[in-house]
Amino acid sequence: MSDRIRTLFNRIAPVYDQLNTLLSLGQHRIWKQMAVKWSGATVGSTCLDVCCGSGDLALLLAERVGLTGQVIGLDFATAQLAIAQQRAQERYPIPSITWLEGDALELPFPNNHFDAATMGYGLRNVTDIPRSLKELHRVLKPSAKAAILDFHRPSNAQIRTLQQWYLDAIVVPAAQQFGLTEEYAYIAPSLDRFPTGTEQIALARQAGFATATHYPIAGGTMGVLVVSK
Repeated sequence: MSDRIRTLFNRIAPVYDQLNTLLSLGQHRIWKQMAVKWSGATVGSTCLDVCCGSGDLALLLAERVGLTGQVIGLDFATAQLAIAQQRAQERYPIPSITWLEGDALELPFPNNHFDAATMGYGLRNVTDIPRSLKELHRVLKPSAKAAILDFHRPSNAQIRTLQQWYLDAIVVPAAQQFGLTEEYAYIAPSLDRFPTGTEQIALARQAGFATATHYPIAGGTMGVLVVSK
């Protein structure tokens, strides 16, 4: 993982949840619930949340798998992990969640280990998307699924223009109030580089997944890639 990206996510950790809410017009919690449902996690499952950030998806997975399940939240930003752990401790009873510092490009787990996996806003920020998908494929059990949620550039020109206006006029100025202008100005170029849904499907198949489907959300400004080993 890039040290620059790691530093960025450590710096934005204290306001990450607030700015995510702003960036998604408050809808990100619904999208995360959809991703967890599409991951196929059930009671008793062993699950992985890659690039877990402040822990939203991992906490939702924990609610789904229950006291007999196990969830590992992995991230390379220690400041994000500290917030995730604190949030988990505030919930009682909480199923077993392990917070682990690690790299999405070198997952520290054996082959065929997890029943389900999620990734939220992580694929767009890894330095090697094909490698990240291959690692995810490696650690999933046969037939297991993963749901990968992220922001996208919509194909509709009008929605795309509106999205860019919102980033420039609302999100970046809000980040500026926290002294994080540079950190949030990176979003637009990261969206420009990010593979489209069709391209993500092709990359997932190349990584070895048996099936891959991409679901556009919110006019194509969001999407969930659902893959099955």
